[in-house]
Amino acid sequence: MKSATANLTLVVGLGNPGDKYNQTRHNAGFWYIDQLAGRLGARFSYEKRFQAHLAAVLVDGRKLRLMKPGTYMNHSGRALAAVAHYYDVPAGEILIAHDELDLPPGTVRLKRGGGHGGHNGLRDVIAALGEREFWRLRIGIGHPGQRDDVIDYVLHRASVVEQQAIDEALQKGLAETEPLLAGELERVMHVLHSSNASAGPGPAPKTEAPDGV
Repeated sequence: MKSATANLTLVVGLGNPGDKYNQTRHNAGFWYIDQLAGRLGARFSYEKRFQAHLAAVLVDGRKLRLMKPGTYMNHSGRALAAVAHYYDVPAGEILIAHDELDLPPGTVRLKRGGGHGGHNGLRDVIAALGEREFWRLRIGIGHPGQRDDVIDYVLHRASVVEQQAIDEALQKGLAETEPLLAGELERVMHVLHSSNASAGPGPAPKTEAPDGV
C-alpha cells in the first residue's frame, strides 16, 4: 500500500510563462504556487541553469523549494528533472500542482502516482523523471466536452463564474498548507475529498528565509 505521508521538499506549479498565458486555465498550477509563495513569504528568482523560477523557505527547520518551470508546458519535465536531480529530490517528496480537465471547476484533489491523463505537462514530467510516484494537487477546470476542443479550451480564460469556482478551489488547497507541509498527506486527501472542505485559508506554518535556493 502506498504511504499517505511524505515530507515534501519540492512543490511545483505547472503553467505557461508569459503575459499571454497568465490568466488561461492551463496556468492553474502557477496560480496555486504563486499564492503559496505569498503565504510562506517566499520570493521567486529565475535560475537560468534550470530554466526555472525558484524560491526557498524554511518550514519548521526544513528547506522547502517552490518552482515554476520557465519552459512551456510541454517541456515542464526538462526543468523539473534538472532541479530534482541537482538537489537529489526523490519523486515521493515532490508535489505538482496542475489544472485537471477531469474535475469540475471548484474541485481540488490530492493524489499520489498515476498516469498523465493526457496532460502534456505531466506527460513530460513522467518521461523526464522516469518516475510517476510524485504527488499531484489536481485543480479542476472542467472539460469542454469534445476532445478536439481541449487545446483551445485550456489556453483561454475561464468564464467569470468558472473562475470564481477555481479561485475557491485554490483557497481550499491553500487552507491545507500547514498539514500538507507537515507531511499529513492522508489528512489533506480526506479533507479535499470531502464536500465539507473549508474554502478559507488557515494559518500558515512558521517559516523563515534560508540561505540560497
